[in-house]
Parts: sequence; C-alpha cells; structure tokens
Amino acid sequence: MFQASFLQRASRFAPSASSAAAAAAVVAAGSAAVMFQQQQQTNNNNNNNEERNRIPNMAYCDGAKKKDGSSESVMGMLGDIQNRVETIQQTLGVAATTASSDKYANDAKSTTAAAARRRKNAKPGIDVVLGSQWGDEGKGKLVDMLSQEYDVCARVAGGSNAGHTIVVEGKKYKFHLLPSGILNEKATCVIGNGVVIHLPSFLNELDGLLQSGIDAEGRVLISDRAHLVFDFHQQVDGLNEHKLGRNKIGTTKKGIGPAYASKISRNGIRIGDLKNFDFFEMRFRELTAAHVRAFPGLEIDVDGQLAYYKSIAPKVCAMTTDTIEYTNDAYDTGKKILIEGANATMLDIDFGTYPYVTSSNPSIGSVLTGLGVSPKKIHGIYGTTKAYCTRVGEGPFPTELEREIPGSIGEHLGVVGAEWGTTTGRSRRVGWLDIPQMKYSTLINGFTALNLTKLDVLTGLAEVKIGRAYKHKGKILNTMPSCLKTMSEIEVIYETVPGWSEDISKARNFEDLPVNAQRYVLRVQELLGVPVRWIGCGANRLDMIDRGEGWDLSSEEGPSME
Repeated sequence: MFQASFLQRASRFAPSASSAAAAAAVVAAGSAAVMFQQQQQTNNNNNNNEERNRIPNMAYCDGAKKKDGSSESVMGMLGDIQNRVETIQQTLGVAATTASSDKYANDAKSTTAAAARRRKNAKPGIDVVLGSQWGDEGKGKLVDMLSQEYDVCARVAGGSNAGHTIVVEGKKYKFHLLPSGILNEKATCVIGNGVVIHLPSFLNELDGLLQSGIDAEGRVLISDRAHLVFDFHQQVDGLNEHKLGRNKIGTTKKGIGPAYASKISRNGIRIGDLKNFDFFEMRFRELTAAHVRAFPGLEIDVDGQLAYYKSIAPKVCAMTTDTIEYTNDAYDTGKKILIEGANATMLDIDFGTYPYVTSSNPSIGSVLTGLGVSPKKIHGIYGTTKAYCTRVGEGPFPTELEREIPGSIGEHLGVVGAEWGTTTGRSRRVGWLDIPQMKYSTLINGFTALNLTKLDVLTGLAEVKIGRAYKHKGKILNTMPSCLKTMSEIEVIYETVPGWSEDISKARNFEDLPVNAQRYVLRVQELLGVPVRWIGCGANRLDMIDRGEGWDLSSEEGPSME
C-alpha cells in the first residue's frame, strides 16, 4: 500500500549504518514513539476514542499501537528512525569515508545519472498545477520554479479574477491573466480558449512587465476562441452583487460571471472576431443593446468602446492564433507543456461550494476543454495547498478561525501569512487545514503530488490542528456535502499535533526541517494518500524544498500506490 511503498522507497536511499547502530536506532525510535504517543494523548484529551475509531480509513502517525504492538504509522516512525540513526552514527564514529558510505555515494550518483537519462528520454507530457482549496494557495510560485524547464506555459480557465504573486530577489510580480511562466525568457505563454479576457487589463499587465524589465514580445499567444470581457460586463457584475445584498457571492467584480454568461447564451464575442472589425462591430452593438435592455440604467459608450478596440486590434491580432493547433503541435514535437490553474477546485462551478463559486471549472477537466488537448496527454497533476486554509469572499468554510481577535491564532495566520487578496486586496478568511475538503479535491483531480505551501507561517504556534473529519448529526460524513445547509451544520473533528518554533526559511532539504514540522508534513501526506513533493518555507522564490521526482506518482521513480 501507500505507506509500505514509502518505507521501501526510503530504505533504498537511507545511508548504511552498522548493525549495532541500526538496532539501537530502532530501539531509540520505539522509545521516541511511546513518548510522542503520550504527548499526543495529552494534546488530544478532548478527542473521544470511540469517535476516533468510528472514522473510517484514518491511520495515525502519533505513535499509536495496533493490537499486535506494532506502530500504525510507517511514515511517522520513519522520520524518528532516520534522526536517531544519524545521531547514533555520530556517537559511534561511523565516518562518511567507510566502504558502506562510499557505496551509498556511488549509488546516489548512479541514481542521479539514471534520473537525468530518464528525463532526457522521457515522452512529452502536459503537467498541471492546480489549486486544491479555495484559491490563493501559491500556485504561481511553483509554476515560476517549474517553468524554467518547460517550453510552453498556459492558462486554461478563468480571467483577471485570478491573482498570482511571485517574489524574485525581493521584487514582487503580480499576475492576473498572464501565466507566471512569463518570467522564463525561453517559454512561450498561451492563453487558452477557456479563458475570458479583459483586454485593457491584459495590455496593462504586459506594459507593467515591460517596465519591470521583462520583455514578453513574441512570447504570448492568445486563443482565437477565447471570449472577451468588456467593461459593461464588469458593471453588470457589480450591479448583480448589489442586488443580492447580504446574500452576495463575494465576486471580484471583474466581469467574469457575466462574460461566461454571454458565452453560454451564445451572444458572446471572441478574440478572433477582432480580425474582421466590421463583423466585430456588428456583434458588439447587438451585445450592448441586449445588456442595456436587460439592465435598465446601464450606460455604455458604444462608439467610444468601438474606437478603443479598433485601436488595439492590430496589436491583439498579432498575438492571436489557433492555440489548439499550436499546443498539440508542441506536444507532438516533444516540447514540455505546463498548465497554470487559476482559482481552485472548491470554487469550481460544478464541484465547489455552489453558489459561492467562480463561473468556470478550475479543476482538471478545464485543461481538456480550455486548451483542446486529449486526456491521454496529461502527465503530472500537482495539487497546491497551504499548510492551513484560506478563503476570500462569502461561502462555507468549516475550519475557519476568527481573524480579528488580537493575539489569536487566526490573527497569527492572517498577519504572518500576509493574507490579503492579490486581485482585490480583501482580507482573506483563515482556518486550519481541512482534510475532508482536500480528500474531495484529490478525488476529483487525481493529484500525483502535492505542493504544501506556507509551512513557515505555522512556525511559532505551540500546537497545530488538522481538521480530519466532518460529523453531521452524530454521523461521520464520507464525502463533501453539496447542500449549504448541511455544510453550515457540520462539526469538524480535529487532531492536534505539536508545533515548532525554529525558523525554517533557510531549509532546502526535508531533513533541515524541525522534527515536529517533518511530522506535520508526513501526517498530511498520510491522511491524503498523496506524496508531498514540494514544501514552501518562505515568501521568496527559492524558499522551497523539492523532495525530488521520487515523491511524484507520475514519475518512473514515484512511490507505488499498489
């Protein structure tokens, strides 16, 4: 199973030690497990054992024992064993120059070389980075890091309601429509047919990049099938929110919903229509007339807008192409393609907490419909999740904490995590990591690896909670409820783990993390059944741990799920 595969994998790469040291390490680790168990029992004395047993398929890495006396968690013990082995090796004077260490070094070199050969000979594939919560998880940072190795980076859904922030050498870059991969000078950036584009915002974003010294000339392609967001769409967005009053959705008012509504109503206008301006003008006048009729009091400067679009048409048309053909040709010629998801699964129009959702499908299906590729071409699917949870706008949030109380954990997460929206500047709601929600997102998207961001924000907390199950009217729920009323009545069952106080911003390997931080990561990994490959340790571009391809189920070196 998943746990066993991790043990097998770890044993292949663990340094050799003398048999005495290894035996001592196991004994020491067993002692540590008992101590950790006692600590966990103290921390979790509010969790009823009967309730714990009623939650299906929940394993524990807190040192709990099975009836036969063995530990229930392989991974929880593994971290302790490794640390104890290293300590005992130092105590016994096991030198790095011994024959066994030489063999390990040679094995490591051969493994690295083999991995390099596999990458060189690997078949082309489309890798996808998706948000697994309610957005703002830090997808852009991973895309920025990965994109240095990709030829094509693409957006496939949403619009300027998305917001990704990248920090490079202390300088912030904020993206809304452009893929974060634009910072790779060798990458071509594609905006697929599933995206809705507000051209004034898009062109401003390009100008801002140029002023920052990033030249995107010739590296940005827009699908001729992508629909346009007009200023009046944004006006309508605001009017709709105002009409809803206290039942407002909490949209960004960027016109995304109304633009998709025009698309679904089959009277929308596409980027490719600008190539024939007479046709564009006819469609635009029809569309604006329909909106004026539907929204009394809505004012649109039709002639002024037409003059603007005529002025930018040559520049936009120079970037417009059939991105379906382009992307599939790129795949066929062996180019590496990376998809940057916008928003997140829990905001998906079909799978999210409807109606408090966006108007597109920011889950794995949008890659197919928003770019025009076959599912056979999808390779790695990387789910991005914060080490805690946030949400902007209205809607259910089961693990939410009060942010406005001075000195509270909610305030800590909000302030230390700088939780204000990139697009709106609104204060984000904060809460503990929600495992049932993450399992639901994993089920839908089929993540092959996880990108756990902002682990550093938890530094300084004496203890950290994980929402591990939902309970409704005395029963444990096995799925995410679709009914908002049920969601409002959910009781979250928490698990408490010890926190850490050490600074982790300089950590570049998993072993650099404090033991309790390692245990937290391993616990999340265990609960979700998906390897955590990347771990965010700070705000800067390089503040990230990459555990390697061995922690990716899509890799030949990935851990087996069998």
